[in-house]
Amino acid sequence: MKLLQEKLGRYDAPQKAKAAGIYPYFRPISSEQNTEVLMNGKKVLMFGSNSYMGLTNHPKVIEAAVEATKKYGTGMAGSPFLNGTLDIHKEFEARIADYVGKEDAMLYSTGFGVNLGVVSTLTGREDYVILDEQDHASIIEGRRLSFSNYLKYKHNDMESLEAQLKKCDPAKVKLIVTDSVFSMEGDVANLPEIVRLAKEYNASVMVDEAHGIGVFGKGGRGVVNHYGLTDDVDLIMGTFSKSFASLGGFIATDKEITNFLRHHSRSYIFTASITPASTAAANAAMDIMLAEPERQEHLWKITNFALESFRAMGCEIGHTSTPIIPLFIRDDYKTFQVTHDLLEEGVFVNPVVTPAVAPQDTLIRYSLMATHTEEQVARSLEAIEKVFRKNGILK
Repeated sequence: MKLLQEKLGRYDAPQKAKAAGIYPYFRPISSEQNTEVLMNGKKVLMFGSNSYMGLTNHPKVIEAAVEATKKYGTGMAGSPFLNGTLDIHKEFEARIADYVGKEDAMLYSTGFGVNLGVVSTLTGREDYVILDEQDHASIIEGRRLSFSNYLKYKHNDMESLEAQLKKCDPAKVKLIVTDSVFSMEGDVANLPEIVRLAKEYNASVMVDEAHGIGVFGKGGRGVVNHYGLTDDVDLIMGTFSKSFASLGGFIATDKEITNFLRHHSRSYIFTASITPASTAAANAAMDIMLAEPERQEHLWKITNFALESFRAMGCEIGHTSTPIIPLFIRDDYKTFQVTHDLLEEGVFVNPVVTPAVAPQDTLIRYSLMATHTEEQVARSLEAIEKVFRKNGILK
């Protein structure tokens, strides 16, 4: 056996979980992404999706994707830098920029590619990238590719952020990068204070709105809009794979910054463009979000219902105030067991274990869609209480 195979072959955690019958990943779904999905011929309530607006199976979104495919084909066969720019790409970039209130926007093929390509490119060797310790993996990977100085502050801790800013050379560029809604625990960044500190220390701010768009702000424009900080945040990032019911992502900012990124961001220049179907589907999803504010209103109604119910049940849910609700288990094996037991009860949720979180912070990630009914939420709560009591989790 070669050394590579020998070394990697020692990784056997998945095999152990499979042998125990509790392996929780790559579970095949044989239906559309909806509030109920089909798994092994059985209907299961879906509480593990990021489709916050519930638009992945909306007829208008599907129709838009089909029509774009008929007109432009299935793929771009090249990057936007060369042969991969369509008129619908430019039109949607302009619309995205207007939507979030910035001068310009760029479309990337994935949301991960946005953070990878932007964070790694913007700052130089003598500059600083400053991250929240719970920022998304794509931001962390972008930072790893950057030649800049790296500073990290404690999660949502503004004293810690200020301490890091004080370490920086005042004459050098300082870029603070934060999620707006943190994807695992559902808490919201303290953007007003981040912006205040950025102004005091002459830093720039980039906000990842992957889990904020659709959920917060007027017309689902995100947390930055919710706080009225559009003019104070320098770069707004978003994905199309969540509320926009598609695939891809964007960065919206000043034209000086997009001009530089278009000619230097490697995950933009060297990746094939977002497909016509994905572009048209995201555009149609925006139409629906703007035309149907009741979706956002209903999402918050069932979110508050679920939050109150989990607290009354005695679940530990941390600091969340969003449709992402962490149910802390604080044990890897038990988290896998609970995920398995809930699926047996007809409820799909996502386990979050090490190394994604520390062993003492393992959790079940329960997330809501605007298309969930209160009755479906109540059914899931009943199943969760049953399984949690069986596994000795509730106090």
